Amino acid sequence: MAEVDTKRTRGEVWFAYDGDCPICTVAAEALQIRDAVGTLHLVNAREDRTHPLVREINKRGFDLDEGMVIKYGGNCYHGDEALRMMALLGSPNGWFNRANALLFRSTTIAKICYPLMRGTRSLLLRLMGVGKIRNLQHHAAAKQPIFQSVFGRDWHKLPKVMRDHYAVRPYSDDMVVVKGVLDIKVSRFMGLMSRLSRMLISRSGDKIPVTVIFKSGKDSADFVFDRIFHYSDRDERFHSRMMHVGGNELIEFMRFGIGWKTAFTWDGSKVILSHRGYVWRFLDVHIPIPLFLIIGRGEAEEVPIEENEFEMWAHARHPWFGNCFAYAGLFKAVEVKCAEAS
Repeated sequence: MAEVDTKRTRGEVWFAYDGDCPICTVAAEALQIRDAVGTLHLVNAREDRTHPLVREINKRGFDLDEGMVIKYGGNCYHGDEALRMMALLGSPNGWFNRANALLFRSTTIAKICYPLMRGTRSLLLRLMGVGKIRNLQHHAAAKQPIFQSVFGRDWHKLPKVMRDHYAVRPYSDDMVVVKGVLDIKVSRFMGLMSRLSRMLISRSGDKIPVTVIFKSGKDSADFVFDRIFHYSDRDERFHSRMMHVGGNELIEFMRFGIGWKTAFTWDGSKVILSHRGYVWRFLDVHIPIPLFLIIGRGEAEEVPIEENEFEMWAHARHPWFGNCFAYAGLFKAVEVKCAEAS
């Protein structure tokens, strides 16, 4: 996130928070901003769901159950970025503002601490019997595909097959089905790990027919994968779900709360999935874990071929042991049931 020149930019600061969360309420009531910045306006997103800021947040696809939002200088900052903005804009008066500035002016510290704060908030709300805000669930933003927010301005640059592939909307019955054939390589160690954990595919094979179903669900904002590998003797199934965590980054969660964090980029000819680490989800906290020491770094690419076909490859490559698993092949979109697909 770029540095903010508060000396030359004076105006309005808007803070959308969860009024039923004790932590959020304390932060909202204690936050003071510097005189040079402008005026602070608080918006309780629980009580004022039709406020223009909440509508803008929904339109931008920010999930208030995943983090607060600060708007300043025409830009919206979500989650850990909002926490850092509080530190940059805050007044030096008061214990809260001094502690906030001391801790969270650092991007790294804000990224590390915010998931812990979010997890604590989720636990408190559960203990209090308070449900989620679900600000996106019934809003027009839910009519947009999940990945439209991920790709941002590049969404409309994607070829039709890629937009169809990623056309599933949150909180919907949308479904996309692709079928293809993959060459699969799984190391012995990874095969054993997969059989024990049932987290990944466990067997190698050439030209294995594969069916992949993409969907979300009426009560979900996630992008769900249901992969069926049709081996000659039996089918193997691999289920996962992707959660958008901000910008172009998502976390693909498998069993036991283990997730692969990745960034999606369109470079003009293909979609690149770049490794951002592994996490373990506990009480809504995403805890970084050094899983790369065991299975290496995940990478993938998807290349559009025809109007309804794309090639893809993916691997987890260890710096010492090479590919722990890898697969590559050609897929065709055979069914697209999404109102916004184009």
